Amino acid sequence: MKRRHFLSTSAFAGTWSLLAPHARAQGANDDLRVAVIGLNGRGMAHVDGVIGAKGARLVALCDCDSKVLARAKEKVGKKGLEVTVYEDFRTLCESPDIDAVTIATPNHTHCLIAITAAANGKHVYVEKPVSHNVWEGRKLAEAQAKYGKVIQHGFQRRSETAWAEAFAWLAEGKLGKLTLARGFCYKPRPSIGKVGGPQKPPTEVNYDLWCGPRATDPPRRKQFHYDWHWQSPYGNGDLGNQGPHQLDVCRWALGDPQQLPSSVISCGGRFAHDDDGDVANTQIVFLGYEPAPILFEVRGLPKKDVDYKSGMDSYKGQQIGNIIEYEGGWLAGGHNAGCAVFDTAGKKIKEFKGGRSHFQSWVDSIRTGKQDKMLSAESGHLSSALAHIGNISCALGEPQMSRYVRESFTHPAAAEAVERMDAHLVANGVDLKKTGIPAGPLLTLDGARETFTGSLADRANALLKDPYRDGFGITV
Repeated sequence: MKRRHFLSTSAFAGTWSLLAPHARAQGANDDLRVAVIGLNGRGMAHVDGVIGAKGARLVALCDCDSKVLARAKEKVGKKGLEVTVYEDFRTLCESPDIDAVTIATPNHTHCLIAITAAANGKHVYVEKPVSHNVWEGRKLAEAQAKYGKVIQHGFQRRSETAWAEAFAWLAEGKLGKLTLARGFCYKPRPSIGKVGGPQKPPTEVNYDLWCGPRATDPPRRKQFHYDWHWQSPYGNGDLGNQGPHQLDVCRWALGDPQQLPSSVISCGGRFAHDDDGDVANTQIVFLGYEPAPILFEVRGLPKKDVDYKSGMDSYKGQQIGNIIEYEGGWLAGGHNAGCAVFDTAGKKIKEFKGGRSHFQSWVDSIRTGKQDKMLSAESGHLSSALAHIGNISCALGEPQMSRYVRESFTHPAAAEAVERMDAHLVANGVDLKKTGIPAGPLLTLDGARETFTGSLADRANALLKDPYRDGFGITV
């Protein structure tokens, strides 16, 4: 598509499509006509979610990898569905035959595609994290307000009955006051390997589209797909990959504060693997919220000896999940539709079960014209931004000896987490006397304005926004 035509008909031109009748029209039999953008991995779960949702009809697929696109089309064809296929998300967003899109592309294109779709009159479901940085996440929330479209994040716990019922029960004071919200991502992440230099992108990939707002530098990784998660221009590490799910539960436990915390501090790094990843595989983040802080831990290494057959560590039974602590016990749950309450002795006293389709809640919101605030772009932005500011603190850090790192985390639970992290790294053969632990500074924030304050504000604020390539900028 000609760049001039793109700029005149997309997010960068404003709201023309919102005035067009076809932008609001729905398909035959009042079905919502849905397209899935990004089909490798999580995208096929989107396909199944849309197919299974009542009141929705899958009508289009989009991916800049021709092999991935062909494979997805073949799969839905076996289900008896005929769909239109697109290589370019911009062309798809212009189509009058599509009412809504779901987005499961790499992180660095989430906001670009979501805002382009909304400006062209489409409703949006966008995977976690909804953004690649804090600035563009705020732009996504602004786009929802401006264009009046349903924009729902991909934090599934919000649509499930279990967690909602648990928080309602705890709000009655059954365990006393909330004291700490913990999240965990103890998820095996082996080395992604190391290449000798720049690689050629796969011939089936439109690399210009794949890079989107980032520079079209040759890739430097063995596996083109998925391993972008561990390279900072495109992904956000596991703090920003799996982490936003659990950080979102933590925010929920705190009563969904509508601003960022007053402070953040993070330590960690990429240990044991000499590979092409440049993000932390071991990390701790402490977020200074009221009425209680948030403590998050990432571990990508196994229990010992960098031997993934040894399994992964856990904390009170959780590897990928949450422990929400109260005066009289805690609420625990994993990355699924279930959680349970325990007393201070660890005895289970109440269990909550029940899930609902997050895609169905999105479709229902579109059809009724009403969206729960906690499913909105604003909520998704705030939870995603917690990962981003944690990574900013870590990025500004310098290697320090373990005891100095522990001292910089003044909250007892955070200091204890650093101590456990030290033992975990030593068990994996990391010589901390040689490597040290990259420890970020304690950064203060104006949470309402989403900016850093204090002596390091200039350096930290410079990391709130990424560079954007011509033709792929974000404007609302």
